[in-house]
This record gives sequence, structure tokens and C-alpha cells, in this order.
Amino acid sequence: MSGPYASPYFTRSAVLFLIFNRPDTTQEVFERIQQAKPSKLYIAADGPRANRPADIELCSKARAIVNQVDWECELKTNFRDENAGCKHGVSAAIAWFFEHEDEGIVLEDDCLPAGSFFYFCDVMLEKYRTDDRIRHVTGCNLQFGKKWGDASYYFSNRTHVWGWASWKRVWNDYDLNLNKYDVAAVRGQMKNIYDDDFVAEAWTNIFADVKAGKINSWAYPLDFCNFFNNGLVIIPNQNLITNIGFSSSSATNTMDEANAYANIPLAEIDEIIHPVFFVPQKQADLSIIKPEFGIDQKWRKYNAWNRKLRRWLRSKF
Repeated sequence: MSGPYASPYFTRSAVLFLIFNRPDTTQEVFERIQQAKPSKLYIAADGPRANRPADIELCSKARAIVNQVDWECELKTNFRDENAGCKHGVSAAIAWFFEHEDEGIVLEDDCLPAGSFFYFCDVMLEKYRTDDRIRHVTGCNLQFGKKWGDASYYFSNRTHVWGWASWKRVWNDYDLNLNKYDVAAVRGQMKNIYDDDFVAEAWTNIFADVKAGKINSWAYPLDFCNFFNNGLVIIPNQNLITNIGFSSSSATNTMDEANAYANIPLAEIDEIIHPVFFVPQKQADLSIIKPEFGIDQKWRKYNAWNRKLRRWLRSKF
């Protein structure tokens, strides 16, 4: 597809909408989907938690969104009676989606898209459909205005899942419990992805915790799926997704309302310019990873210890 984005834009891609117990944010995101009018809409909902009685009503209200589908489309729903949790519930819903579709867009109930997000995904899904170098298209940009290159998007190693698109060919490699890999082998490989001792160590520790069941995440296994297949992620140079779900009272993971990544303003991409070089912008990744994992503080402590050790050695010799 070529040509500039124009509003309103009707997406050609199938859309999976992941919902749970937040009818307010569900409504906001649904209205953006409604404007894009996908011809195929999948809605998956996890069940209420047994220890949270309020979930029963909240989940029911969120699911009522199906009654607002007022355009011609093929609608499929997958509503759980019991709660599977973030890791198993979301991954199973995505697997269900890719059982039916070769490619598509995935939106969670707190990831509010710009209008051109759907246009961007349509273009990327078509252009890179058979290009095994490209494994993931994300809509969110967490660079706070910093652009990487002159194109409309850049390539990354890091998989962001606040509004994204991909292909069945990629999901077929997904390994929820990381059964294919062991910690010792991963420890040696992570430095080939990020050549920073502390970054590699942080990712290795996350891998170990996910594999041991200590981290309840479906998204980290997708990161590792991309890392271990040397895949590229497409990230727009404009922010096309804003997370409206940061809340201390109702969020599952994004609870810090003062988080710098909460409610980042949306932008639009009018016309897509493709990059010439197919290389990951690792410094862009590190600008997010280092604060997230406290890498700079670790290096400062390490360097301070090294200086003390050198001073002690000089005093002895």
C-alpha cells in the first residue's frame, strides 16, 4: 500500500481486542477500533478472579462492548468463565487469534491508538509479510521526541506490546515457558544482543525468573523469542499508542500513575518513509532498558569499587 494516511481510515487487518475488568478504558479503546471498522474483530476476555468479587460485574460490563459493534464485520468472541491470569490468559487469546488469522493487530484494553496506527500496521504487515528479518510491529514510541534516522520508523531488538501487529509465522515460534532454552546457554548469548555486562545480566536474570515461574508475564517470552531468532522490531518515530491504564486502583501491571510512560501524547503519521538500513538502533533500546533496569547506577557502583580496589593495590605496592 502507498499514499498518505487520511482520516477516517478503515483498516484491512483483522484486530484482536484483549479485555478484562476495565469497562472505562475498554470503551475508549473500542471507540478507536470502531472508527477503523475492521472487517474481522476478535474479542477475548479473561474471567473474573475468584478472590475479587467486584470482578464479576466489571468483567460483565467490559464484555458488553460487543453490543456496540455497529459496522459490518465478522465478530468472534472468546470469553473465559474462570481467570487464567495475565501470562496464560493473554498468550492463549493471541494463540486463538493466530489459529484463525495469518496476520493481524493486537490491542489491549488500556492501549489507546492514534487513527494512523491502523494505517501504519496495515502497511507494515503487507510490506514485510514474507520478510523473516521482521518479526514485530509496535505502535508505541517511548523516546520522548527523540527520532532515530530520517525515516518514519526504525528497527529495534526490543519487543514492545502496547499496541502491536505481527504474523502467524512469528507466533509459531512463541515459547511461553521457554522450554527450548536453558539459563547457562542464554547467559552466553545475551552479550551477542546487548554488549553491556549489566544489561546482559539483567536479561539473563529475567529469563531465569520467567522460566522458573517467578514472573507472571506473557510478554517477556515474546522478547526472548525475538532475541533468539535475531529478529527486528519496527518502531514508529511518532508515538501511535498511549497507555491510558496507569492506575493504582485498577491496573494489573501499570500501577504507577506518575510513570513517565503513562499517557504519552499521541501523534499521527501522514505518509510513511521507509528506512534504507536494516540494523537495530541499540542505543534507542538502551535508552529505555538502562533506566528500567537501573544500569547506570550499577556501573557507578562498579566503577567506584574498582577505584577503591586500585587505590588499595597502589598503597600495597
